[in-house]
Parts: sequence; C-alpha cells; structure tokens
Amino acid sequence: MSIVVLAPGMLSSVQDHGRCGWRHLGVGRSGALDSLSFSIANRLVGNATDMAVIEITLTGPRLRFAESARIAICGARIDASLDGQSLPGWRRIDIPAASELHFGACRSGVRAYLAVAGGFLVNSVLDSQSTDLRAGFGGIEGRALKADDQLIIGDGFRPQCDQVNIDTRWIDPAPDLDFSNPSIIRVLPGSDALDDDDALFADKWTVGNASNRQGLRLQGTPLRIADPRERISEPVLPGTLQLPSDGQPILLLADAQTHGGYPRIGHVIRADWPRLAQLRPGDALRFVRCGARQAQQLLNEQRQRLARMAIAIAADA
Repeated sequence: MSIVVLAPGMLSSVQDHGRCGWRHLGVGRSGALDSLSFSIANRLVGNATDMAVIEITLTGPRLRFAESARIAICGARIDASLDGQSLPGWRRIDIPAASELHFGACRSGVRAYLAVAGGFLVNSVLDSQSTDLRAGFGGIEGRALKADDQLIIGDGFRPQCDQVNIDTRWIDPAPDLDFSNPSIIRVLPGSDALDDDDALFADKWTVGNASNRQGLRLQGTPLRIADPRERISEPVLPGTLQLPSDGQPILLLADAQTHGGYPRIGHVIRADWPRLAQLRPGDALRFVRCGARQAQQLLNEQRQRLARMAIAIAADA
C-alpha cells in the first residue's frame, strides 16, 4: 500500500521513538517530540508503540491513499478532513480507498501525529527510522516531506469500507498534554547556579520565533549566572535548560546537540516533555521547581495512565 504526498505542509517528517544509544558518537536522539501523542496514535491503529508516524508542524500535508486504511490523528488540535468531511482526533478512523486526507492549521499546540495501521516503511539508520533534519539522514532522505513523495505502508489492518468510519470512543490526553497558557513546566536543578535562585521561577517566559526541533528559545527578564567564567563543553540532553550570555534561556528538544558550552541551569522533567513539544512561538510558560523523587513519581504516573489507555484501546479493538 502507498500514500502519495500531494502537498507537504509547513514541516512534515517521518519520526519514530528516536535514535537511542549513539550520543557518545555525537548523534542526537531525534524522534517524535511529543512521545505521548506518538505512542497513543500508534496504539489506536494497532501498531507497536515505536512504529514510524508522520509528525506535522503547524500546518499539515495533503495525502492520497491508494487503498483503504485505519488511521489516527493525535497531538495538537489540527483541522483535518477527508474528502471534505471533518475528522476528529484521538480515535480510530477507517477510510476508504482513493481517499484524500487534508490537514489545515493547528488551532492549539504545534505538532500533530498521523499514524497508519502497518506504519511507514523507510530505511532504518542507526536503529531508527526517524528523520534527523539537522544531520540530513533517516526518514525520507533525511528531509521533510515534499510533493510527489510516495510513502509505503507496512502490513496492518485494512478496513473493508466504502465510506469513512469514525469511532465514537476517544482518548483524553489530559493531564499530560496541557494546552493552557501559560503552560506549567517542572524543572530539576541544574549544575550551574543563578545569582538569584528565584529569577527563573519569578516570571513567565515566552517562546521565541527562532524555536525549532532543536530547542525553544525563551524570552523574558534576562538571567545572570552566579559564576560567569567560561565553561568547557559538557554533555546536554533533551530537556536541558541552557543559559547563553544574553541571559535568555534555550530549552533543548529532541534534535539537540550532544554537547554544549553554555551553563546548564536546569532540566525539565521527562513527564513534561510532551508539553514542550506543543509550545508554539508566542506561547507562555512558567517554570516550577521539582525534586528528583517527585519527577520519578510523575513519570511513573504518566506511564501508568498510558498503560491503562493501552488496555482500554485493546479491549475496544
């Protein structure tokens, strides 16, 4: 089965769970920024949770399906329609052959995920099918989708239908995916102290226009590091909060580099990474202090919610 890209949208790329275990060679993680939406979309169509999907940014693609398919759309609240019929998110949708799926704009959030039963078949590079846009490998030739691309779908459920069939049951992603403004982001202490311990948490921050899959550039009252001496390059990870010399923090995401020389003033807890993925330029956020024990508890609770969702989805299949 194949899907033809009629129009690519602003930035659509093939992503899976990410490229793990290669940071010692300078290879970043990549992968779906919103791992929660990515996993649920795959579960809804009967895929393994780590199968490749299309990550859609701000405005989506237009796709033609050669054969019938089961799909799910999760993540940002995005305008989606099939041959003129509006499609909701967070549920199974069966579509007939020769359908044209059209994505418009994200109304809240910034990244939506399209999963198709069987997953997208692209070559694996370093144990992942994810597109590393900065390094230019993985996915479809290491780049975003473009018009006339043909995406091959693996073996999976193929509905027998001559019209769209939308499941009335749906998944509620709250509280893990929070579109409120400002968004509350919980932070562990970093290895570098600020001259004012409360400065990071005192005011809200705004996501700048220069943000991308590598990181969110934040704007607010400039921060000052307690020890301004130049630092050697040290390891960084998705979630690391760096402080350049201008005092405006950079919050690293999945396409982040593996090392950096800026002071590391905090680290966003893993349970809040899906929220980071849905922050768009102009959105506001507030940082809240968090301890290691609380961070682990919140991650365990999130994983338990995902496990319960998986059981409910499987029972309804």
